[in-house]
Amino acid sequence: MSQTDNFFMKRRSVVAKKMLPKPIDENDLKKIINAGIRVPDHGALNPWKIIVIKDDKLKTIDEEIILSEYKRENPNAGLQNLEIEAKRLQRASVVLAVLSTPVEHPKISKWEMVLSSGAMCMNLLSCAQSLGYAAQWLTEWYAYNNKMLQYLGGRPKIDQISGFIYIGHKVEEPTERRRPDPEKVIFYI
Repeated sequence: MSQTDNFFMKRRSVVAKKMLPKPIDENDLKKIINAGIRVPDHGALNPWKIIVIKDDKLKTIDEEIILSEYKRENPNAGLQNLEIEAKRLQRASVVLAVLSTPVEHPKISKWEMVLSSGAMCMNLLSCAQSLGYAAQWLTEWYAYNNKMLQYLGGRPKIDQISGFIYIGHKVEEPTERRRPDPEKVIFYI
């Protein structure tokens, strides 16, 4: 089995709560981002954006957006939940927010643009993992929050957050999880 085959057959996300937020090498981060933008993009429309969140911005967004919006939506939340929401992004070293930013086009459907954004998330995730980093693609509740969308430069009712790619360092190797039975999801016609 080739190294590439081995990687994709064993690829596994590390959950954000099991990451160490030690610094990520800047050259590796550039590789990850450059790999991310090499996605199918019918018409070369670039209907997406990557917002790099790191250093003090992780804490700022946790406190000013995530925690404040969580409190607004959950006024009776307990202390344990508030502590979790106050440190969501800080679980990682870097978080890459991916926005789907469709444009009007006479021949290319919005759906193709949304799919391109999802492909970008997978490229970012796979590249980070192939470099040995802990990484996870998450949406969580704040991916559907308009204050978060606007903070990241998105346009409400047009753009959407496709996901947050959390990148950090492994505390331990992830364990395998249940995978789909190929007989139930793959069909030949």
